[in-house]
Amino acid sequence: MKKLIPMAICYDFDGTLAFGNMQEHGFVNKLQMTPAEFWQLSNEYARQQNADQILAYMKMMRDCSFEKGLPFTRSEFQEYGATVPLFPGVDTWFKRINAYAASKGVKLEHYIISSGLKEMIEGTAIAPYFKQIYASTFMYDEKGEAVWPAVALNYTAKTQFLFRINKGCYDINDNETINMSMPEEDKPVPFSHFVYVGDGDTDVPCMKMVKILGGHTVAVYQPKKLGASQKAKRLVKEKRADIAVPADYNDGMQMDTFIRAIVDKVAASAGVVRLIKRQKKIIG
Repeated sequence: MKKLIPMAICYDFDGTLAFGNMQEHGFVNKLQMTPAEFWQLSNEYARQQNADQILAYMKMMRDCSFEKGLPFTRSEFQEYGATVPLFPGVDTWFKRINAYAASKGVKLEHYIISSGLKEMIEGTAIAPYFKQIYASTFMYDEKGEAVWPAVALNYTAKTQFLFRINKGCYDINDNETINMSMPEEDKPVPFSHFVYVGDGDTDVPCMKMVKILGGHTVAVYQPKKLGASQKAKRLVKEKRADIAVPADYNDGMQMDTFIRAIVDKVAASAGVVRLIKRQKKIIG
């Protein structure tokens, strides 16, 4: 029986699998603010403090919640996550593309690498389909209340998780294994079997890294969002992304067609490698 060929798709979340920023669905409404007001407040705070924007929004979420007397707990975040609207076809995407990959002898795994909140993503209906969810997250006290940032994933911090997936070193606290030298043939998922899917500037370092190391990248965009198509196409022109496609994951759409083609390529490439190894054994 042939060993299944490993392949990984890494996704941003906001604007990639779901509409807008996750904080804008449920959480910002409870603050009785508009999304524009919240982000203006957060970004201005980051400028005043010369702070990382991810850390700034996490603190602003906490401050605003306390000011309004709202619960600031893990369970509350997960409830907010359940309200986040997904792009067309996302709800059935994972089963469909996994089945197609399996039919080609490919074991497809899915990962999230996001600057958004891990706890909110965990509250979505698609959370069980991800092998790992790497995202910003809080530390919690014994009551389940968020008390301090545990991880703040900005655009450059995202790249470390590509190497964790490549090496099969999933524990974020394991700084030893991730830095150890490992022969290419021993790495669970070669970079040539990677696909990175994102929608914006925070995805550029990951896109660049995956392309340099032989994988593929996809820029998705919300068709009716002002400037989204132009941003995605700019990522292609700048050679960050291989292709720009609408954020529609339904069967037969551009996203579906492209990923199926990559699955075919990965299967074919692995087949060639197997034939070469077999030949070498015969020759001796």
